Amino acid sequence: MPNRTLNFSAGPTALPLSVLKRVRAELYNFNKTGVGIMELSHRSDDIQFIISDSVERIKRLFGLDERFEVVFLQGGGSLQFTMIPMNFSRKGEKVDYVDTGYWARKAIEEAEILERDVAVIASSKDNNYINIPNIKDIKCRPDTKYLHICTNNTIFGTLWHELPKVPVPLVADMSSDFMSRAFDLCPLGCIYAHAQKNLGIAGVTILIIRGDMLNNIPDNLPTVLDYRTHIKHNSNYHTPPCFAIYITWLMLQWIEEEIGGLKEMEKTNIEKATLLYDFIDSSSLYSNPIEQKSRSLMNIVFSLSSKQLENKFLYEASHNRIMGLAGHRSVGGCRASLYNGAKLKAVKQLVDFMYKFEKEHH
Repeated sequence: MPNRTLNFSAGPTALPLSVLKRVRAELYNFNKTGVGIMELSHRSDDIQFIISDSVERIKRLFGLDERFEVVFLQGGGSLQFTMIPMNFSRKGEKVDYVDTGYWARKAIEEAEILERDVAVIASSKDNNYINIPNIKDIKCRPDTKYLHICTNNTIFGTLWHELPKVPVPLVADMSSDFMSRAFDLCPLGCIYAHAQKNLGIAGVTILIIRGDMLNNIPDNLPTVLDYRTHIKHNSNYHTPPCFAIYITWLMLQWIEEEIGGLKEMEKTNIEKATLLYDFIDSSSLYSNPIEQKSRSLMNIVFSLSSKQLENKFLYEASHNRIMGLAGHRSVGGCRASLYNGAKLKAVKQLVDFMYKFEKEHH
């Protein structure tokens, strides 16, 4: 597939060519069924297998034991901002949050709408979210139901490189770093991640939940908003997003069989991020404001010396078949998202373009 545009969008983002080629073939005829993958019933054996095999691959890649359940949901990460407090707390009960930016704030607001006793026990807002709060300063209220964090902050370009150790269940929004690195999920009570960053396309959200978290779920929840419903029905209570789950299944195979697992995936992602950070740090035109120890491996934010140059940079990038470099609308600037599907070669090409632009305009 020659002349493909380099895709550094914050999501949906690039998919591996081997995955795209297989999708192209199976759109017409999946597993010799004579029908395309999008035409199969969600109750068919083929779709049931894709779901169950995806669950097993996720557990295998993360080394999860029988205590953990894996389900596929709809509604993106935003629905989980509501389902987390609904399932793990009741009206008036205490829930703790860490504020590390835009999406963390969204989660906090939803818990407040549900009339939980919400405490923001740590925040980097005063520093304009350029760092992750010191984990030693994170102290939960002793009777809180859980602590919620967002492990990677796509808009501000920060990452929790180490998790806080707290005596209450830890819940993590891992939407933009899920499956990007080897990570011990066992200390977490629940994690959720929508797939369109590192593991597929928009339409499906992966939830991993430790069994003990199910013990105190309220019994009066709407059926479709109760995690136990989806666990009981193996992610097939109502019509699941079959095509999105299928893409996730292919991505899991790619990570496990072509890349060699999460440790190898992490090595590649570190190499990509280091290449771009090193160039930006050595530049007199580009700058990254994020505290070194809080820098994201996935979303690298940067600015140029003037807004006029930024606009010119983005314009010339698009005309050089490089897309997705504009920062989030809430903060502006530039951002390169280096998710799993972005190849090292593509990052090298981006750096070459940035170097050439600097020589011509600075």
